[in-house]
Amino acid sequence: MNRRSVALISAFVLAISAIGAVAQDEPIAIGFWEECATPENLPEDVKLGLVANITGPISFYGAPQRDGTMMAVEEINTLGYLGDTTLTVLYEDTGSDPTYNEAIAAVTKLIEQDEVSAIMGPTLSSEAFAAAPVAQENGTPILGLSNAAEGLPAAIGNYYFRALMPESTMIPFTVKAAIGYTGMETAAILYGDDDDFTLSGYDAFSNALAREDITIVGEETFERGDTDFNAQLTNLLANDPDALVLAALAAEAVPIITQARALGFEGPILGGNGLNAPGIIVGAQAAAENVMAGTSYHPSSTDPLAAAFTAKFQELYGYSPDQFAAHAYTGTWIMATAIRCADSAERDAIRNALDTDIENFYSPLGYFGFDDNRDPVYNRILQVVQDGAFAVAVVEGES
Repeated sequence: MNRRSVALISAFVLAISAIGAVAQDEPIAIGFWEECATPENLPEDVKLGLVANITGPISFYGAPQRDGTMMAVEEINTLGYLGDTTLTVLYEDTGSDPTYNEAIAAVTKLIEQDEVSAIMGPTLSSEAFAAAPVAQENGTPILGLSNAAEGLPAAIGNYYFRALMPESTMIPFTVKAAIGYTGMETAAILYGDDDDFTLSGYDAFSNALAREDITIVGEETFERGDTDFNAQLTNLLANDPDALVLAALAAEAVPIITQARALGFEGPILGGNGLNAPGIIVGAQAAAENVMAGTSYHPSSTDPLAAAFTAKFQELYGYSPDQFAAHAYTGTWIMATAIRCADSAERDAIRNALDTDIENFYSPLGYFGFDDNRDPVYNRILQVVQDGAFAVAVVEGES
């Protein structure tokens, strides 16, 4: 892939005012202000689409995505990032539909009726497998903000990009970091066997555990919508694992965690991206202590841009942003940057700019780029629930 090497030179202020931990006169850089000239050929209004589970059991992930997106849009328009052009995001709520038909309908509507230039979402990997082909067939760039299942870009095609690392990339780090943090030597695995994301998580966990010589003492499965996991957990915990490894979405993860603790398991519960939502802590309460997951962002970061994002999001919405909010915020700025660099609202031009121009993009996730598979590149973090909140356990590259 032919890429333009981009050096981060910009010293533009992130938002209308730098609040919280960041001094108002401290320059915070986001966006390619110098790398790409102010566009001159855009229409008066450019429309993007957001497809997310804003209501229902998957709203743990989708509601923060909506908030992060809207915060970015306000900044982009207020700062004049697209010149005289106004960026508008039309969002569709798929309502956590387990058939994924709502995701297909939402993507179709945004493309055919609303005539958006590009789409972000949908929230779940299974929704992306079902709905992103509609964007591919219509030549519309689509950025998955929270899709971690293996093989998505290759399965969909060259109009699909994603802002979240696949489980096959994140989980090996998660396992290695968790071993160093906990000293675990054995593990039992419980995973959903009817969802693309959880199946990818199971594959990644079993492979990573084997590579690290962790003995897997048992495996059990469940299906989306299940609520009683006592039988599976009793079987697994009878083998006295050091850690319980869980590939699940939030709706099932909360009762699994709660029931595991009720059965007397006090060890670490290690999960994939589905365990990153603060809603896990709200739902499982004290049982969530010692739950671990790999992530790309933590609100305690002292990086100036991440700190400014965290402080402003907290002030706007009244809760601390999670990685789903951070990815949506970053993804919206990336889409706007592709539009700016392309100086075009045409779908093909935006796709090409995502492919060639988005590299070394400074964001709350750190320096962001796409690899040759249209998967993201950024640093990784292991976070653990301590005293009712996520805390940083291990940061990639730090001893």
